[in-house]
Amino acid sequence: MSCHPYDAMTAQGLLPVLRNADADEAVHRTTALLAAGCRTVELTTSIPGWAAAVARTAPLADAHGRPALIGVGTVTTAVHAETALDAGAAFLISPYPAPEARAVALRRGAVLVEGGLTPGEIASAVARAGAAKVFPAHVGGPQFIRSLKAVLPGALFIPTGGIRPAEIPQWLAAGAAAVGIGGGLPDDPGELAAVFAALARPCCTGCSPSGR
Repeated sequence: MSCHPYDAMTAQGLLPVLRNADADEAVHRTTALLAAGCRTVELTTSIPGWAAAVARTAPLADAHGRPALIGVGTVTTAVHAETALDAGAAFLISPYPAPEARAVALRRGAVLVEGGLTPGEIASAVARAGAAKVFPAHVGGPQFIRSLKAVLPGALFIPTGGIRPAEIPQWLAAGAAAVGIGGGLPDDPGELAAVFAALARPCCTGCSPSGR
């Protein structure tokens, strides 16, 4: 029931990016997201005690019984990368090129998605890992993703920054693999589950018996 983080992100369509006040709050929100059908969550290094939050949530499962894939975002240094992986992070994300974190990820065989805004930064990130975080995404809008897909058709793009949940379908239609959302998701369990159900796409055939 394991799959690559890229497959899980793409199947989910939405990557929640958490910047909570403390580790307990991050764990509480992550648990709620998993119960709502979310499987892949990004906890950022801006959360006080973030490593403890990762360690507490990495062993959990989602509502379908699939292992959670807890990633760490805003990973910009070697210390961030080492700490995140030691805590059980399934993937790392940086908002911009992060050579120190990249070296750790390479040595440890970990997934690192580096960010960028210019075509050059994005193409370099894609060349290294097959994916790029487009940040801050609101600057270019969905049309920017369309333009990037025209020249990098096989790349996975994760636009993040200034995107509202209601706008997610526009970004996916433009070619985004998944959309990073830092706020605005509902707190009500039923409404939250409906968001993920509406966006869900098939995952790799090996990640669950149902292929979801």
